[in-house]
Amino acid sequence: MSKVKRAYKYRCYPTNEQASNLAQTFGCVRFVYNWALNKRKRAYFDQGIKLYTKDLSAALVDLKCEKGTAWLREVSSVPLQQALRHLDIAYKNFFKKQAKYPTFKKKHHAQSATYTKNAFTLTDGCLTLAKQQESLNMVWSRPLPKGCKASSVTVSKDGAGRYFVSILVEEEVKPFDPVDQCVGIDVGLKSFVVLSTGESVANPKYYARKQKKLAQAQRCLAKKKKGSKNRDKARRKVAKIHTQIADKRRDYQHKLSTRLIRENQVVCVESLAVKNMLKNHCLAKAISDVGWSEFLRQLEYKAKWYGRTLVKIDRWYPSSKTCSTCGYVLESLALDVREWICPVCGTCHDRDGNAAQNTLIEGLSVLAAGLAVSACGGNVRPVQVKAWRAVPIESGNLLREERNPLPV
Repeated sequence: MSKVKRAYKYRCYPTNEQASNLAQTFGCVRFVYNWALNKRKRAYFDQGIKLYTKDLSAALVDLKCEKGTAWLREVSSVPLQQALRHLDIAYKNFFKKQAKYPTFKKKHHAQSATYTKNAFTLTDGCLTLAKQQESLNMVWSRPLPKGCKASSVTVSKDGAGRYFVSILVEEEVKPFDPVDQCVGIDVGLKSFVVLSTGESVANPKYYARKQKKLAQAQRCLAKKKKGSKNRDKARRKVAKIHTQIADKRRDYQHKLSTRLIRENQVVCVESLAVKNMLKNHCLAKAISDVGWSEFLRQLEYKAKWYGRTLVKIDRWYPSSKTCSTCGYVLESLALDVREWICPVCGTCHDRDGNAAQNTLIEGLSVLAAGLAVSACGGNVRPVQVKAWRAVPIESGNLLREERNPLPV
């Protein structure tokens, strides 16, 4: 049993009064975040001074006392303080090179506000936020774990106008029972994933299915007058299509990743540089539609939760052009070649199925060697991979094999 922090997300339907209070809270949170970001940028670039959360927190108290921004006192102070902490986290992620430089929040994008322990009450399935008299009308699609107390509540509103409540709790997760099955995974575009067992999981292509309908809605939006109610209706229609695509893709990825983690003790995958792949304009749309990064992220944290092992092999390992039967490595293999025959053993390989088998072989060898597997990916530069190379014997047609390093 291990304790993990897990967020339970529920749909909610606030009343008109609650929606008005949430809209005001969202606006104040957005204002404070943008104000703090501008203050940190100006202090650093103009004066060379670094401002921290405690400095901005003290300045926020003075900001509330000013005549022009006294309306900040009409909402709970907890979400405003949390906005400063979120900005600090955004800067830390930027300096760790895990995200881009923080940007200003926009009015028509997704809005959110975070409430900590002192700003909400959760008793008997009733959630009441600060500055609100009534509890939120929530759809409890699944129960909260018993005996776990909520540490924070985040209320969000997406572009389609839907409200959600995310409750963060710390609970004990029971690992899955050990199994003897291991699997290698090769992600692709034609098939979502191909497993080393020979199974091929189809790519649903949710964006491609809705692309025509989305284009019509976007053309309709472009013809509406800016600032009009009809334009706002058209914008919501476009946002609704995007949310449908995202929800279906996320649900598909969760179901598949949970199934793979439950059925296999060791899962071997290839570490991918998806951001670099998106620079290929011919494949960028298809890669974004399939969602490799989110799928691998789900595999990683679910493996930690449920006692499984996730092995990420070197991204430069030639899994597609290595024969999984004899280990022969082709000099080159074009991307449009989906099947090839090994010139040594004569085995006919499907490109993706062969890559999945090689991923499993390489992952198990890395695991057996006790090498540290980095969750951040493989090496930056190509390395030499030990592979089997067939060498002909002059006295006959027989072949002998010797271990030689082949450059990749």
